[in-house]
Amino acid sequence: MNNLSFRNRIAIHYMIATAVIMAVAFAVVYFVVQGTVYQNLDNDLSFEAEKHTTEIIVVGDSVKIRNKREWEEREHGEVQVNPVFIQILNKKGEFMDKSPNLKEDVLVFNPEQNYGGHFNELLNNRAIRQVQMPIEENGKIKGFILAAMSLEASKMVLLNLRNVLIISYLFLLSGLYFISRYLAGRGIIPVKIITATTKRITKSNLNERVVLPQNKDELYELSSGINQLLQRIESAIERERQFTSDASHELRTPLSTLKGTLEVLIRKPRERSEYEDKIKFSLTEIDRMTAIIEQLLVLARLDTNSIKVDRKLVALPTIIDDILSRHKKFILERNLAIDFHNGATLEALVPQYYSNLILENIIGNAIKYSNDATTIHIDIALLDSKVVCEIRDEGIGIKKADLNNLFRHFFRSDALNHKSISGNGLGLSIAKKAADAIQAEILIESEFGIGTTFTIQF
Repeated sequence: MNNLSFRNRIAIHYMIATAVIMAVAFAVVYFVVQGTVYQNLDNDLSFEAEKHTTEIIVVGDSVKIRNKREWEEREHGEVQVNPVFIQILNKKGEFMDKSPNLKEDVLVFNPEQNYGGHFNELLNNRAIRQVQMPIEENGKIKGFILAAMSLEASKMVLLNLRNVLIISYLFLLSGLYFISRYLAGRGIIPVKIITATTKRITKSNLNERVVLPQNKDELYELSSGINQLLQRIESAIERERQFTSDASHELRTPLSTLKGTLEVLIRKPRERSEYEDKIKFSLTEIDRMTAIIEQLLVLARLDTNSIKVDRKLVALPTIIDDILSRHKKFILERNLAIDFHNGATLEALVPQYYSNLILENIIGNAIKYSNDATTIHIDIALLDSKVVCEIRDEGIGIKKADLNNLFRHFFRSDALNHKSISGNGLGLSIAKKAADAIQAEILIESEFGIGTTFTIQF
């Protein structure tokens, strides 16, 4: 069964289900006809037995047929299609008399059968239907009357019916299989179209889509789902291409600078101080490349969920204090003030690793992009069982048009107007990936030239 095509499996499953229903229906037809045939025979037998009871005379312990000669003449003068055989027994079950059409044969008396009950017997090796009824006089049993009719014709009818039903059943099943196979083939045409389309799609033509069926059924949902999957793959590959291009550009720039600096150094002998200056500059470029590479590795791990970290919870104020301590020197140099307010009535616990990634980049940006001698406001609160951290600076702000691009790799808003501020546009991408990893949400509000507010909901 597993090696069969989908089309044949549908046809076979449909055929099996229909075969069971047909078998039940044919069996019901057969047994209903059989019951009707036997019912008619039994009614005729009971009628004949009752009728011939009036033609019997009881003399002492003897039971005889009255006017037997008249009975014989009536049988000779009538053409009986299905003759009735009559036999008379005394109360001991001993033979007394019988109808002329029995000739040398006798009916078998079965004392185990209920009086008036019908049963099958054999007469001269031929099937008959028989009934035996008591002959009563003054409430006492004087004997028995046995009536029988041939069962051959009825059995032949039932046999023919059974053969017709079996042959019809087999022919119908065969025809049903091919019809089901044909209909299944037509039914899976959209699936074949989907398969052909997906086989044609490669990395170079991800923009191709599966044609949606007209009817909005399960195949429509399947096609729509595949198209959505293709769209996500195309978007992911496009982001990968853009990321690779941007990363190459970001790494090429310091490498080119480093190469140019070293080439200048070896052109002619120079003073020791000049060598030291160029080497320090080269080390700065190397540190910049190292930072870019480390951030790229973090992004790659966040994209593939390959980072295995301890997800222990720590207090959010502790993480913020550690970050501010690491940036203390730059804060003092810029004469920045930190307004830190913890409004959480309970201990605000957050995942240590991912929360540190998020806040390190956001607080770092707030420090870098704040104007000198301004204040950075940090507030912690509990809102609907969520820990909310708000970081607001009084810096250069972000243009409205750039807000939707802030989480793109290597994107820097209005970068040409603040070249003096270091950065490579990866920090917020890392923060967004880390937030997604713990189902946190980052919201941004900004006024260009006034400042920016980041709200993180853990």
